[in-house]
Amino acid sequence: MATTKRPQDECSSTDEKKKKKKKKSEKESREEPAELCAAVEDEQVKRAVTEAWSRKTTYSHGDLELDCQPFPHCIFRNFISSQAFAENLKKELLELNFHEKSNDLYKFKQSDDLKKRTEPHIAGLRAALFGRFRSWLGEVLGVELEPTVDISCAKYEYTDVLLCHDDELEGRRVAFILYLVPPWQSSDGGTLDLYTTDSNLQPQSIVKPLVPSWNTLVLFEVSPVSFHQVSEVLSQDKCRLSLSGWFHGPSLERPPRHTVAPVQRNPHLPRDETVLLEWINPIYLDISYQEQIQENFEDSSEIQLKGFLKEEKFKEVSEALRLSQIEWKKRGPPNKRCYEAAALDSLPQCVSACWELLHSEAFFLLLSNFTGLRLHYLCPADDEENGDEEKDKKQQDDGEATGSSNEPSSADVSREKEPSTPLCCGEVRRWSHGGYTLLHDGEAARAEYALDLVLPFGCAGWQSEFGGFTCYVANEEDEELLTVYPEDNSLALVYRDKETLKFVKHVNHKSTSEPDGSSTCREFYDFSFVYYE
Repeated sequence: MATTKRPQDECSSTDEKKKKKKKKSEKESREEPAELCAAVEDEQVKRAVTEAWSRKTTYSHGDLELDCQPFPHCIFRNFISSQAFAENLKKELLELNFHEKSNDLYKFKQSDDLKKRTEPHIAGLRAALFGRFRSWLGEVLGVELEPTVDISCAKYEYTDVLLCHDDELEGRRVAFILYLVPPWQSSDGGTLDLYTTDSNLQPQSIVKPLVPSWNTLVLFEVSPVSFHQVSEVLSQDKCRLSLSGWFHGPSLERPPRHTVAPVQRNPHLPRDETVLLEWINPIYLDISYQEQIQENFEDSSEIQLKGFLKEEKFKEVSEALRLSQIEWKKRGPPNKRCYEAAALDSLPQCVSACWELLHSEAFFLLLSNFTGLRLHYLCPADDEENGDEEKDKKQQDDGEATGSSNEPSSADVSREKEPSTPLCCGEVRRWSHGGYTLLHDGEAARAEYALDLVLPFGCAGWQSEFGGFTCYVANEEDEELLTVYPEDNSLALVYRDKETLKFVKHVNHKSTSEPDGSSTCREFYDFSFVYYE
């Protein structure tokens, strides 16, 4: 006789399974309480920090140090009281999945959001940070900090960097970084560098580099002057592991952003075609070849013309750039750019002549032939080439039908739009370790149709992994549209619209290293021009 399990037996069996599963889950995700340093629990210390912060003065007590220059920041050494907890936290973090992050501003590896991670020590620290430590910090600042959890883990290794920025984003009030690093020296790079600002609230220079140290937490108030960077990691065998994030709350008031006057644009210089015959590879002066170039350019909006200058001219300019006593001026501010530009009045004769070539009327016309853009009055407008014949025929038909003259009236003439004068701006740049340009709000707001020209010199042996290449991206998107790598005597032309921005990728430490491990000072130069119809 078959037996059947009674319903209550089935329920009991299912309940047992659920209990076992729950116990297993609890064991895996049991939160390990994080005990923080004694300074956080000391009421007297809290009152002293509160007063010092409000007065913008310095204060230190044991492992806590508050400094308000160049902007308020606080350092907690031995932030987690248990070394065993910190070690276990590091192990859990290193087991996470990390993703390569790279754009104009940074290059490093970042974990997924830690908001919902259930590892015991990650969960325990998160609870302590956004629980009682958040309350302590809110009382010190005298503001209501939100319970929003905003935290992730980052790994910075050789050549990784986070360039100058202020962290300002709606809702961010205080930034924090907890370091879990091996013994670290300033020569390893990876310092948290704090910048001074000028009267326009633009970053000037680094006045305080903070060297990462084990189990140390740094926090600072996010403000219009909180400019900082993570300097490039120079150690080839150390990992700069950190937890970082923000406490959210009411943002500090920001004055209107400083706007910089746009770079002056100039019309062409009056130089005829003899300057082209003197400088440019004859193949690029052949009309049929120019038509082929234009056809290719109109398909992709970019082209690279290799061997553009005559070889002897290219060598002459290369040597002069490398050996002459040119006055190089650093271009900033560092939240927008960092490279050297030549003072035009210090250029040797052949370099100045090359600059004039790119500025000349004859070259404007040559660019029109290469691209189809209206950069010279001899180049027909887009609607003229296809529309003039039909327009003339229509006027003739209308005249015959009405018996009127085909001569335009004075009113017609006054209504005709004056053609705009094509303009350009340009500079001679020197690129070496630490050079870059960044995307920034002002550039996006002023974006317009333009033709970019870059002509590099002295980059034989330059590798893409060194950086120094130009990236084109869609505005407000991470999508990379085009990358132009520096190549000797290769003229790069790129036409960009109002939704396209560009930056030069940070030139990293690999550019200074030889295969045998020795150091060198590797650099290259370019002429960078922008042309406007």
